[in-house]
Amino acid sequence: MSREIQLPLTEQVAVELRAGDEVELTGAVLTGRDQACARLFQMITEQGELPVALAGQLIYFVGPSPARPGQVIGSAGPTTSGRMNPFLPAFLARELRGFIGKGYLGAAVKEALVAHRGVYFGAIGGTGALLSGCIESAQVVAFPELVSEAIHLLRLRRFPAVVLCDSHGGDLYARASQPTGSADGTGADS
Repeated sequence: MSREIQLPLTEQVAVELRAGDEVELTGAVLTGRDQACARLFQMITEQGELPVALAGQLIYFVGPSPARPGQVIGSAGPTTSGRMNPFLPAFLARELRGFIGKGYLGAAVKEALVAHRGVYFGAIGGTGALLSGCIESAQVVAFPELVSEAIHLLRLRRFPAVVLCDSHGGDLYARASQPTGSADGTGADS
């Protein structure tokens, strides 16, 4: 059964979540992909002011396609999170609460999730048309010249996701790749 999570994600709720938990996210998130994340990172390293506040927010790694007439947004499926690895520890240090994407994260990012009590949510790749139905509004809030890679503010309603990495070091991908066959999960037969 999924747990409905109201956004912004509080630290208290973040630490309650565990890798493997199924959730439905409702509330506001920012979007970001390669170019937008690189620009934010550059601004952080240059001690510049950011065009959006990261504290307490989630970033959804998505570059939505244009909306058709009558739609809020076009297809909005997750992009591979690993491409953002170089930037994420700095974002988490700025109190970003976490992100939504797909795929593996680097060790430094997983360590930063623990240190800053963040969460990595996974959305299913290839379901962008379905996921766009969980987006109630979309507004460009920074870097409009990047078009689909601009930073958007999205309002989600019951957006389905799973916790891939939690604030305690839990990693669903690592757990899923462990050998099975023992009661303690080590893979060793008793």
